[in-house]
Amino acid sequence: MNRDVMVIGGGVVGIQAALDLGDMGFRVHLVEKKASIGGRMAQLDKTFPTNDCSLCILSPKMAECSRHPNITLHTHSEVTEVTGSAGDFGVTVHTMPRFVDEGACTGCHECTQKCPVKVADEFDMGLRMREAVHMYFLQAVPAVVSIDPEHCLYLTKGRCGICKRVCEAGAIDYEQQESEFTLQVGAIVVATGFDPFDPSVLKPYGYGKHRNVITSMEYERLICASGPTGGHLVRQSDGKPAKRLGFIQCAGSRDIKHNRFCSSVCCMYATKEAILANEHDREVRSTIFYVDLRAAGKGFQEYVNRAQSEYKVDYVRARVAEIMQDEMECPVICYEDTVTGESRSETVDLAVLAVSLVPRRGAQELADVLEVELDEDNFIKTAPFSPADTTRRGIFACGYCRGPADIPESVAQASGAAARAAEIAMGSLELVGGRVS
Repeated sequence: MNRDVMVIGGGVVGIQAALDLGDMGFRVHLVEKKASIGGRMAQLDKTFPTNDCSLCILSPKMAECSRHPNITLHTHSEVTEVTGSAGDFGVTVHTMPRFVDEGACTGCHECTQKCPVKVADEFDMGLRMREAVHMYFLQAVPAVVSIDPEHCLYLTKGRCGICKRVCEAGAIDYEQQESEFTLQVGAIVVATGFDPFDPSVLKPYGYGKHRNVITSMEYERLICASGPTGGHLVRQSDGKPAKRLGFIQCAGSRDIKHNRFCSSVCCMYATKEAILANEHDREVRSTIFYVDLRAAGKGFQEYVNRAQSEYKVDYVRARVAEIMQDEMECPVICYEDTVTGESRSETVDLAVLAVSLVPRRGAQELADVLEVELDEDNFIKTAPFSPADTTRRGIFACGYCRGPADIPESVAQASGAAARAAEIAMGSLELVGGRVS
């Protein structure tokens, strides 16, 4: 039996699983596709229902993970092959080059300040420009820059090279190549998280056509103090402060054409975002157009009550049919009030689509590599009475990749999956109840 364990996905769920296993004495390999661990939680401003700073919770875990003597980080990396069986898996990991020496880079940002190339910043949902040589976000772990090979002038055209000339640490290495290596592990934990649904296919909502119709994740970056507007909630058309907000729930979820499932967290994150807007500017009023209000977690209903009584948030049970815009580019939300049956409209400064959260892109490809099954909604299938167990013994799943869940629930699942992986790695787990049918 091999006492090494692999965790795939470096968000808060993968980090928690890795920390639990590392504290138990297992050697952990944490594989993350991005340049930094942190995942989607790093993009959030606050968490519900406490409104605690997201990075204030996450950053200490990221730092602990990077310093833990039993945890090895493999960023810019993907799993491409898994052989063997529970207790003795052979896992091939493919690593993309950073074109930066991680051991030499000091994170001084001298190179980023001199780089002449500007491209849309993925971390800020395209709302801000970044350089071709950049750090994924300010609190990134590892705190190392990387070079975007698709936009770097030296790598694409053989000219420029400014970052190499200004780097006093000598960390820039244009000669780095892709590499592969194989690790032997006893168990695997999958924690690949989610992606926000692309609402551009929802033509009546006008996303991509109306500049003041944005997604919930774009909103998170706008309201965040480290975001592209320094935390000021402004209209995308003219930069003026947004005083009237409309949140449209179930954008792409509970929809037979797109995603049939409820994403579980949208009602609460919309409530949080409406509260934050009023905290930033007490003149802001928000309306949440919901289908059914999901507030089943601990303290969730009280959170909704506070939003209504203290933060000028109105809840309207409705079906939004269309979002148009007036001559001032203000979104006009046309909806049916499902309580009265009346057709109405409301004009706002900013319309926020509470988009569905879906399994990460490439979920099917990873499932094929791991030889595990997915359910009809592309989530990793797990056993009903052993919810961390996938259809392949020794491989476990936790967090949003196995089904909709909020952060506390996902972190609890991470600890459960880590415990199951530890039993396999110690050779003491017997298969109970057979494989998932």
